Amino acid sequence: MRRRTFIQTLPLAAAGSVNLEGKPQEPGQSGSADLTPAELPKFQPAGAERFIRRDVHAGDRPAGASFASRSPALGCSGAAGTAHPVATQTAIEMLKRGGSAVDAAIAANAVLGFVEPVSSGLGGDCFAFVWDPKANKLAGMASSGKSPKSLTIETVRARAVHGHIPALGAVSVSTPGCLAGWWALHQRYGKLKWAEIFGPAIHYCETGDATPQIIGYALKRNLAAFLRPNSGVEETANAVKTYMPNGVAPNEYDVRSNPDLAHTYGMIAKGGREVFYDGPIAETIDAYFKRIGGWLSEEDLREHQAEWVEPLVTSYRGVDVYGMPANTQGLATLQMLNILEQFDLRGFGFQSTQSVHVQAEAKRLAFEDRARYYADPHFARIPIDWLNSKDYAKERAKLIQMDKVLDHVYPDQAPGHGDTTYFTTADKDGMMVSMIQSNFRGMGSGLVADGLGFMFQDRGQLFSLKDGHPNIYAPGKRPFQTIIPGFASKDGVPWIAFGVMGGDMQPQGQTQIIVNRVDYGLDVQAAADSPRWYHEGSSQSMGEDPPNLGPLGVLWLETGVPAETRKALTGLGWNMGKGAGGFYGRYECVEHRMQGADRVYAAGSEMRADAVALAY
Repeated sequence: MRRRTFIQTLPLAAAGSVNLEGKPQEPGQSGSADLTPAELPKFQPAGAERFIRRDVHAGDRPAGASFASRSPALGCSGAAGTAHPVATQTAIEMLKRGGSAVDAAIAANAVLGFVEPVSSGLGGDCFAFVWDPKANKLAGMASSGKSPKSLTIETVRARAVHGHIPALGAVSVSTPGCLAGWWALHQRYGKLKWAEIFGPAIHYCETGDATPQIIGYALKRNLAAFLRPNSGVEETANAVKTYMPNGVAPNEYDVRSNPDLAHTYGMIAKGGREVFYDGPIAETIDAYFKRIGGWLSEEDLREHQAEWVEPLVTSYRGVDVYGMPANTQGLATLQMLNILEQFDLRGFGFQSTQSVHVQAEAKRLAFEDRARYYADPHFARIPIDWLNSKDYAKERAKLIQMDKVLDHVYPDQAPGHGDTTYFTTADKDGMMVSMIQSNFRGMGSGLVADGLGFMFQDRGQLFSLKDGHPNIYAPGKRPFQTIIPGFASKDGVPWIAFGVMGGDMQPQGQTQIIVNRVDYGLDVQAAADSPRWYHEGSSQSMGEDPPNLGPLGVLWLETGVPAETRKALTGLGWNMGKGAGGFYGRYECVEHRMQGADRVYAAGSEMRADAVALAY
């Protein structure tokens, strides 16, 4: 699409004065974002508040989409995009040493576990897609931990809050799958020695790194939640020692280190997978949870295994889009795209009322099935083929009305019977990795085992407590997972490895990226910089969405969406979020393309985070 077309879609100038904003709204918060400075808790020190002016937008670029923050990073030998500059640099360093894209991804993830503990770490799970150039196909790796065997549903229900598993404390902890995932990937696709991959992470943990803007903001919020009275966290001294060694949460620019994590990485570098799951680290974890009255044990760790899975796939206007199966929400992206394929989004126009309307309605429809059917396939039969079929999508698409919002949406009856870090790498041989890793809600459960330097995930919160539900809690069962890598190919050739971090925003964000690329022709960076929408409030049985949002939920729009589109959506009956609230995810992407005989990678990153994408 030509630059002129994008200029025509820019929002009308809105009258308004300069406002100071220190606390972006989160999903579930309503009310005006235009609060007075005295009402706002500040992350930044005094005199460094964040200025918001509604009628000011990005400067003009001489080429490409007018709203894009920068050009894609181009290179012929390799590329990487992560949520932190030093993690991206680490990935590039591994590639230049002769490592594979998998080596680069693991090394970057290890660094992120230190520099970005608000989203990732050894205490969480991970999933990955790997384009294998030798096999010329996409492989899927899932390493999602199970609930503790000794934790009964009766105990969980006794500790439930308003019918949901608490977000913090030992009852929300499931077995960490991250390291087993790294090991499985390296065993199959690694080129560098296992120990070499951990060198950069150990270095940064020991020498320290400056706290960036977004990560610092999230650190303060997470730590405050753990330390508030009656938080449900059984023990906080270790978290304070690890992340607040001076007794104060770090500010932007403050240099942080983590010697405990450096020591843990050093043990893993020497001892491999077994040191974590059946060795001294497992013993430390077992002793810690016994001490605080938790349930995760050596037996739970010993029995964990990563697994290789067959990716789900659908076609969208000639592009093959893949979704992670297992116990994730990867199918939701495919269901949304199958529904949207029934509509002429290009004809509707970029950021138009009709385009946003049908995309949000497709989300509502797909998420009803997500709430009803998605679960651990080892425990429940999931009608995947039916949910992912074009025939089913056509029937669901017929429900969407162009002149108003659907009053209620329900899952259909099957025939016969939520903070994350995403990163992507690519190497000179054509291998591409799309990888996502998370502790679930921000930093996780609030619990840090003695001397290990990482926090345990609270993924167990996403179990249902409803009798008969496929995702109902059970000992030794994997909870529903929100984290999903993304991947797309064209005519059997890899195209993009991408992801959008952030709970239930992930399939919504992935869908918007595909729509921006395929329907509107945006490049890998402009597709990310395009204003996003976010809908919250779909039916579900987990404690992910806030209650009492009503049958329509809330539709949030970033400020860059045209004012006339916002006004028209209100006229269709959408319950619009006030101000600029909402959570719009964080994206990274590497695109593969052939320019004649030359392979070229284009890398894009997220302007809503501390992210950097590089290529060489």
